[in-house]
Amino acid sequence: MILKALYDYYNRCGNLPVYGMEEKQIGFLIVIDDHGRFIRIEDCRINKNTAKSFLVKKSVGRTSAPMANYLYDSSTYVFGYSDKKSGKEQLYFDTFKKKVKSIAHSFPGNKDLNALMGFYQHSREELLNKMMKDPLWDDITKSLSKKYSVFSFRLEGDTKIVAEKKELLQLEDNELDDAKEMLCIIKGMRGPVVETTTATMIPGSQATAKLVAFQENSGYDSYGKQKGGNAPISEEAEFKYTTALNRLLAKGSHNKFMLGNRTFVFWASSSSEASKDVEDGLFSLLGYTSNNIDNPNAKIEQVRKVFKSIYSGELKTDLNDRFYILGLAPNAARIAVVYWSDTSLKDFAGNIERHFGDMEIADTPKNKKSYMGLYEMLSAVTRGGKVSDATPNLPEAVAKSIFQGLPYPFTLFSSCLRRIKAEGGDVRIARAAIIKAYLNRLNDTPNKKISIMLDKDNQNQGYLCGRLFAVLDKIQEDANGIHSIRERYMNAASTTPASVFATILNLSSHHAENLSSDGRRVFYEKLKQEIMSKISADGFPAHLDLQDQGRFFVGYYHQRQDFFARKTENNNE
Repeated sequence: MILKALYDYYNRCGNLPVYGMEEKQIGFLIVIDDHGRFIRIEDCRINKNTAKSFLVKKSVGRTSAPMANYLYDSSTYVFGYSDKKSGKEQLYFDTFKKKVKSIAHSFPGNKDLNALMGFYQHSREELLNKMMKDPLWDDITKSLSKKYSVFSFRLEGDTKIVAEKKELLQLEDNELDDAKEMLCIIKGMRGPVVETTTATMIPGSQATAKLVAFQENSGYDSYGKQKGGNAPISEEAEFKYTTALNRLLAKGSHNKFMLGNRTFVFWASSSSEASKDVEDGLFSLLGYTSNNIDNPNAKIEQVRKVFKSIYSGELKTDLNDRFYILGLAPNAARIAVVYWSDTSLKDFAGNIERHFGDMEIADTPKNKKSYMGLYEMLSAVTRGGKVSDATPNLPEAVAKSIFQGLPYPFTLFSSCLRRIKAEGGDVRIARAAIIKAYLNRLNDTPNKKISIMLDKDNQNQGYLCGRLFAVLDKIQEDANGIHSIRERYMNAASTTPASVFATILNLSSHHAENLSSDGRRVFYEKLKQEIMSKISADGFPAHLDLQDQGRFFVGYYHQRQDFFARKTENNNE
């Protein structure tokens, strides 16, 4: 299913390298003259992590036996240099040299290949001595572990490298001689199959890591079959699914995101407008929105409209349109699949729209921060907002809740409560939204749902205690411009209200005496009495469980936002 979806994505795109080709980062070019004499090394790096990409023949699938790529390769092959000193450098050098001779034999009289033959008339030691004198040699030795540490050739005065010239990219007759024909598990048709698949490395994996890989004599061989024969994939299908996956994994791709050491890629089955909008929208939701100084929530709101219009049917989708999410993790020698989601485009849009609805909470023009994206949610529950410090597996669990419409993880909720208490009662919008969303999904009944804004009919004792605490905090703020009640008593008020509310109510009476007008004193006194009239006849609760502690903070947030809304209305009048 995964391989077929990737195969279909290749066919859907239409702008990926044709069969037998791939886009390859090549960090350095060896510039030679028409006679093969070494002139200099040319730097093709863009920055410290990436280099210019060239359309070249697809790299070979390597096993333990040396195999050279088509007119490009690593330093070990191209000029026999390795920092690991394995003792096999000469073997790899000779393998590449033999490959060049084989290609030159197929294209007699070609200017580029004749120059390469001249270059390889020299011994490995002679070539190394010349190249080590180049100013870029130190950079080469320091970047051998980089993905772009690949070398090819360019003739002096030419604009193209040898490995990308179309006239030299024909398949050699002997390349397909040994390919066995079997029934392909992806296409369902017979054809020549691959023994090994192409590397599709992800962050943290080895450069040779593969999504599909087999070893001999390791329990994977059956019925006399070896390597790819255990799961036959045709050469065409293997090329298409690996090319598609590498495109999704490419640097700068808007079809991937990272959660810890996990790499997630996502794509739609069709190229319709709705499918493209979902791909773009999901990338924005996951915390990669562009900065918008005037209104940072504008992008998120735009994304929400897309998902809502798809789910409601306003933006038409085909019933067969699917949406895929693939989660990958680095393993010893191959890539592990840790997550796979295959759902209809409409259902996926519905789950995202539900996330927006659950996270929606009263906001004010004063707030200028987005809070519904994955990055903002994780930032709200970590010290200093460092997402990298999130509890292990929390990012992945939150993402799954969003994608599948599942209850949000308890760890997200408990981490949110801890951060509020640790930071002196900082109930910012993202934290209040997380608590509301967690509790509403956990208690999915209308009479227990927390509303978006202040709910005067909500008689939950935790919610009422939060509202009352917000009133007492506001009285002190208006009277004295400080928040010592919040700093000293909020943690206790949110867990054991009965132990502190008598004290802070008494303090509030003294603070009210310093208010600027009698009208404000009357307003706050009426509001206190209105809330306290709904407190249980037995008095304030002796203890609030974790869910009601969450309701306490939402009640506090709602009441504070209502004060701000009233002030805005009065100013407008």
